[in-house]
Amino acid sequence: MASGEEDGTVEEKETNNKKRTKGAIATAWLTFYNIAMTAGWLVLAVAMVRYYLQKGTHKGLYRNIARTLKFFQTFALLEVGHCAIGIVRTSVIVTGVQVCSRIFMVWFVTNSIRQNEESVILFVVVWTITEITRYSFYTFNLLNHLPYFIKWARYNMFIVMYPLGVIGELLTIHASLPYVRRSGMYSLRLPNKYNVSFDYYYFLIIVMLSYIPLFPQLYFHMLRQRRRVLHGEIVVEKDE
Repeated sequence: MASGEEDGTVEEKETNNKKRTKGAIATAWLTFYNIAMTAGWLVLAVAMVRYYLQKGTHKGLYRNIARTLKFFQTFALLEVGHCAIGIVRTSVIVTGVQVCSRIFMVWFVTNSIRQNEESVILFVVVWTITEITRYSFYTFNLLNHLPYFIKWARYNMFIVMYPLGVIGELLTIHASLPYVRRSGMYSLRLPNKYNVSFDYYYFLIIVMLSYIPLFPQLYFHMLRQRRRVLHGEIVVEKDE
């Protein structure tokens, strides 16, 4: 009987050790990832400020930073993987929608823009400020040394930044519509060998309309998180 108990204790210790090792590896990776992303968005911010100071205008700014923006925004796909494998306790659906919508903007919308660069700069500036704050928050939190002003910024700045970013994104998509319609980009017309049609112009309109149900859900999700973190309220959320 004693031998069986000892065997069980050894197995429990081994299991706990494995969990601790996996946890340490996950923490080390997440710390590295968030430091890298903080640095990346800081590089982007410096590049934007430097361009504006040198040129005295925002015209051409997006083309100057597009490659860097696409790289770091696409790299954020790893966050969906983090949620999927469980090293980050966040909804895969929420994270996937947020990350993929941004990747869609930088790869499939801004490439079609030929005017109204103001709206592009609006959402890029908002993204940059938001991401520097967010990744800094995650980094310091993982290091168990979170300054209050970063926590405050993380859960307050979005109240203004989130709507501004959405406005910039919607204006950018809307500005791309005339060019998309004229050029027929990304569209598939009949007849073709696949016998399938796809109109990118109407797809963009559907994307714009999708902001109506999605934006309030994500925004109020952040407001609930804000109440929980800053005010210690117990917030009961429905299962995703």
